[in-house]
Amino acid sequence: MPQHSSVPSIQAPAKVLSTLEPDGSRRWIRPRLSMGDWWTRRRIVAYVLILVFVAIPHLRIGGQPLVLLDIPARRFTFVGHAFLPTDTVLLALAMLGIGVAVVLATTLAGRVWCGWGCPQTVYMEFLFRPLDRWFERTVGRGGKPKRPVTGMLAVLRYIVYLILCMLLAHTFLAYFVGTETLARWVRTPPWQHPTAFLVMGGTTALMMFDFLVFREQMCLIACPYGRFQSVMLDRQSLIVTYDPGRGEPRKKGRHREGDGAGDCVDCNQCVVVCPTGIDIRDGLQMECINCTQCIDACDNVMTRVGKPTGLIRYGSQDGLEGKPTRFVRMRTLLYPLLLAGISVAFLLVLSTKYAFDAKLLRGAGNPFNRTNDQLIVNTFRLRLNNRTNGARRYRFDVIEPIEATTRADGNGGIDLPAGGTQLVPISVSVPVKVIGLAGALAGKMQVTDDIGNERVLEFRLLGPR
Repeated sequence: MPQHSSVPSIQAPAKVLSTLEPDGSRRWIRPRLSMGDWWTRRRIVAYVLILVFVAIPHLRIGGQPLVLLDIPARRFTFVGHAFLPTDTVLLALAMLGIGVAVVLATTLAGRVWCGWGCPQTVYMEFLFRPLDRWFERTVGRGGKPKRPVTGMLAVLRYIVYLILCMLLAHTFLAYFVGTETLARWVRTPPWQHPTAFLVMGGTTALMMFDFLVFREQMCLIACPYGRFQSVMLDRQSLIVTYDPGRGEPRKKGRHREGDGAGDCVDCNQCVVVCPTGIDIRDGLQMECINCTQCIDACDNVMTRVGKPTGLIRYGSQDGLEGKPTRFVRMRTLLYPLLLAGISVAFLLVLSTKYAFDAKLLRGAGNPFNRTNDQLIVNTFRLRLNNRTNGARRYRFDVIEPIEATTRADGNGGIDLPAGGTQLVPISVSVPVKVIGLAGALAGKMQVTDDIGNERVLEFRLLGPR
């Protein structure tokens, strides 16, 4: 049997990913911790965001959840307003507004969302990595532990991760079912609500995989935002950047005055603190999430060697080349104007929403029928949708022409529960002489609920010419 010689792996000409070793194996990133001014600001923002995320499902406006995404009922509640699948214009405006807001934020401050507001970053850097540092005995400094976590400590770490991920999964589920329903499910056996239990279990498993295994690769591989930044940034956008004009050429040591070297002492601290494992000195990179850890690390080193801080700082590409940085430019004018226009349009459309939806549809079959007593009968279907949070009773009457009479399954009124929908068959009769020779007549129907909300629907009565 022929013996196969071992073939060495092909080495990449350049680094492909910061989480890959040259041989293609996983490089586990354990960033050191640099606690400076920017870290303090980010930590405050992160804890506020975590508190908001947990609190939102419990907040109420007018007895209703602040946010509830009830997918089975196809009913979304935001700040006391109910949105239904028929609100396509509102949905389109909301999605467009979010997109413009993201582009505006990126134009002004780069990937500020990734480093300051993204749940992946917030929970990874301010909940799970602090836990790692506690279990690895690197509290306050981070970095690679002197010895791996093994034994009961490793088991305890998995248990703590599991409990936290379950809590986050339950909070996430509360956005879709409400806290009352979630509390009832928690107190009952899983087989009484298997779908919700599977959703919670699946969400917990995905979070465990993400925060325990996948980690920073979510930002580097899975998230498309970094790839979009190339079309959203311009050379005036604020980004975390290294000043090569001041820092180059690099030279180690602190006694370098008069030798023409730059301020960078090549200490590599900006690399070891980076949660995505990149070197900010290589310029603008997709993997940079603007977390500002490299700024804190570099400022600490500059202070120790007696140099001015700001070698790594928030700046623009044009600013590094000595060009003036302009906050007011075409993009920063057009995007806010566009966002303001979308917001106004959203509010205008929202202001036209009624407490109930009513739409009059023509019935199937013949457009009209003529009876023996000289009446023209048109059939319609009235679609009613109760948008309120309580049961309502609806009445409907034809107000024009005054000679018309109506007949329906619920002439005495239609009862609908909160969020309920019903299609009501209605027939409208009018004398032949009222329609006349034109063969058509405009009409109006008034629909009223039991708390005084009303809508007037226009329709056309058809007859023989």
